[in-house]
Amino acid sequence: MAKLLYLRQTYHFKPDKIAMHLDRYHEIRISKSGDFRFLKRLQLNRLPQNQRYKTYEARWRRYEKPEPGHRIQVDVKFLERLKGSGERYSQYAAIDDCTLLRVLKIFESVDQRASIKFIDYALSKMPFRTHVIQTENGGELQGQFHGHFLDKGIQHVYIKPRLPHLNGKVERNHKIYEDEFYRKFEGIVIDDTDLF
Repeated sequence: MAKLLYLRQTYHFKPDKIAMHLDRYHEIRISKSGDFRFLKRLQLNRLPQNQRYKTYEARWRRYEKPEPGHRIQVDVKFLERLKGSGERYSQYAAIDDCTLLRVLKIFESVDQRASIKFIDYALSKMPFRTHVIQTENGGELQGQFHGHFLDKGIQHVYIKPRLPHLNGKVERNHKIYEDEFYRKFEGIVIDDTDLF
C-alpha cells in the first residue's frame, strides 16, 4: 500500500489511474473501489482544490477543428534549472487541434532560431499539410519566426495576451508531462539535451 500512497501524494492520481499503474508496472491488482476505500480511510480521498471534479456546466466546452492540419497549437515551456547543472532547458511542443498528434523537442536556448528549427522539425513529422499555426506572443515567436511561415504559405496567428486557455490543448499537455514525466527526475542531474 506504500506504492498506492506514493502515487496519490506525489502524482495526485485518481483511483482508476492508481489501479492501472499498479497493475501495469508492479503486477499488483486492486480495484478502483478498493483504492478509494483505502484512501478514504486515510482521509486522502479528496484531491487538491484545483484538481477536483467540476460539473459539466462549469467546464470549458471542448472545441476541435474539422480536419487534420487545420490548426497546430505551439508553445514553449521553460523547464526548471536542473540541480547541479548550469543549463536551462526549454521544451517546445506542437499539437494538432483535430488529431491531437503531438511533437516535442528539448532545446538549450530559447530564441527565434531554435523556434524555427523546432517548427521545421514538427512540420516534417506531421503526416498532413498544415494551414494555420497558433502561438502565444513571446519574443521567440515573433519577427523571423513569423516571416518563416509566410515564406512557407502557412498562416500564423497569435492568441490574445494573458489568455493561455486559448492554447488549451498544448497547455494541458505541458501539465501532463510535468505530472507524469518531469516529477520522476526530481533530484537527478541530466546536463545533456540529447539524453534528456
